Amino acid sequence: MSMTDPIADLLARIGNALMARHPRVDVPFSRIKGEIARILKEEGMIEGYRVIEQQPRSVLQISLRYGPGGEGVISGLERVSKPGRRVFCGRGEIPTVLAGLGITILSTSRGVLSGREARKQGLGGELLCQVW
Repeated sequence: MSMTDPIADLLARIGNALMARHPRVDVPFSRIKGEIARILKEEGMIEGYRVIEQQPRSVLQISLRYGPGGEGVISGLERVSKPGRRVFCGRGEIPTVLAGLGITILSTSRGVLSGREARKQGLGGELLCQVW
């Protein structure tokens, strides 16, 4: 099975797992997915993540985070740049999500960063996704 957009797949799996109230979700590991998980953890959107090394393919296990009422901390995930239509933004054009309540994740020349971090470092890049 070939995957045309692994990031969209990651976001869809997280969204589906949240809707089904699963405690965690497993996705095939790739470096970029690991970086996205790291940012979601830093921003408090997920409990944590770990990489399970196995053959033929390592697995990224993401522990989801829920509020006191059992509602997911993440209420929406959106892929912005797609393989068929890449979306880039300059350092002054990084969008804010839900007036700062959500996060933007970008791929920059210095790696995968949150929109806030990219702004701080004065970097633009490819808008991978937005999470709120």
